[in-house]
Amino acid sequence: MTSDGNRIRPQDLLHVTAERTGDAVVLAVAGELDLLSAPLLSDEIATALADAPARLVIDLSEVSFLASIGITVLVEARRTAGPATGVRVVAPEAGIVHRTLGLTGLHDALGVATTRAAALAG
Repeated sequence: MTSDGNRIRPQDLLHVTAERTGDAVVLAVAGELDLLSAPLLSDEIATALADAPARLVIDLSEVSFLASIGITVLVEARRTAGPATGVRVVAPEAGIVHRTLGLTGLHDALGVATTRAAALAG
């Protein structure tokens, strides 16, 4: 709850913007990825994968907090995409997301790139 008694909504914590770039879909994610907001990202990923893009890039450059449920959503995206869709995660090298994914050993499994351009290129 907020100080004025209102409930916090997932949209208050996390913003996801989808953009089509050639044969790829880029999801630009900003805010806190936690238990409350993770379903929002999961829904956006499902919508993006419904069109079977060649590549799904999940850009976490503007994510300030990544809880374990957020990591689960990323792993599920990779699994759900199947072999036809390459999934890449953008996590700038100096950021908390890059460090967190490194500690979990998921850089390779999630195809972590440090820039959106690198994720789209490879």
